Amino acid sequence: MPIDEARLEAAIEALADRDRLREAEAAVIAAAPRLQSVLAVAMEEGGWLGDARADQVRKAAAEPGEDERVTALRTLLAEEARMGMMVGVAVGWALAGELQETKPEQEE
Repeated sequence: MPIDEARLEAAIEALADRDRLREAEAAVIAAAPRLQSVLAVAMEEGGWLGDARADQVRKAAAEPGEDERVTALRTLLAEEARMGMMVGVAVGWALAGELQETKPEQEE
């Protein structure tokens, strides 16, 4: 799916309008329980959960000094949050595409 950079930039700027963002937030809140499972599968398949994550947690917790442990855990949490957001955006983007393909006008 080629992306028109100008359209993408305009769409991102439109999100600065709180009313437009609230509509999207409401849709996500309504779909969150179902989307959470899609996100979890994507994160698992990407290696961000399961054994890889457990190994990283153990490694961070095993740092010798308290400051090093805290830094390692903060870094791990930040990386996990960033990846979760990126995967979540990808899921949202794919969902938007699915919704575009199944507009009610097209179903009639």
